[in-house]
Amino acid sequence: QLQLLESGGGLVQAGGSLRLSCAASGHRFSGYHQAWFRQAPGKERDFVGSIVWSTGRTSYAHSVRGRFTISRDHAKDTVYLQMNSLKPEDTAVYYCAADWTGNVGSTYYHPGSYAYWGQGTQVTVSS
Repeated sequence: QLQLLESGGGLVQAGGSLRLSCAASGHRFSGYHQAWFRQAPGKERDFVGSIVWSTGRTSYAHSVRGRFTISRDHAKDTVYLQMNSLKPEDTAVYYCAADWTGNVGSTYYHPGSYAYWGQGTQVTVSS
């Protein structure tokens, strides 16, 4: 059973950077599609970006494009979310998600497309 272990959240000033990590446990990431979502208090869980493990193809929400970058490390079975030029509106709990690429398909932006989730990590951006 795949488990996702997140780390890297924290408090940062506007304009700063953070890097989140999502490590696979119990199963390799090979064949999976990984995504990052975020949820602010009282709001829905929103798509941030995703990566197809086998090809490295990435997709991003419009709100983070050009500021956030998703990458992967095959040797460590870890996906990263590099967040630059952070804004107060980026404040949220960030979640890593994954599922078989075939299960995710074209709905990679929908949280219901992923069966496996990390525990979430808080990111707070102060103004």
